[in-house]
Amino acid sequence: MKIAVTSKGTDLDSQVDPRFGRAAYILIVDSKTFDFEVLDNKENVNALKGAGIQAAGMVSDKGAEVLLTGFCGPNAFKTLNAAKIKVASDAKGTVRDAATSFIQGELTISDQANVEGQW
Repeated sequence: MKIAVTSKGTDLDSQVDPRFGRAAYILIVDSKTFDFEVLDNKENVNALKGAGIQAAGMVSDKGAEVLLTGFCGPNAFKTLNAAKIKVASDAKGTVRDAATSFIQGELTISDQANVEGQW
């Protein structure tokens, strides 16, 4: 399974970025091997609007089945939901910690956005 995790840095020991659409990076982590790919989200960091929708498109294009983040707005959540990507919005610690917590069933899948609009 491919797990997308919002990140402040470019490796598994980077802290989870609590923002989805405006996260500095999104790491796509293989749940079995922990091999990962780094997506640079710089174009969305300073976007006036639509950052979450654009980031959701990137995550979908990489085949992720779940997104681990801190906060996900309503437009991004709808886009992810339409792409059949589950969202766990209570991720924290390092990217490695968040992915491990998800694999061990310790993170809850959200049924709605947990922040309004741009955060």
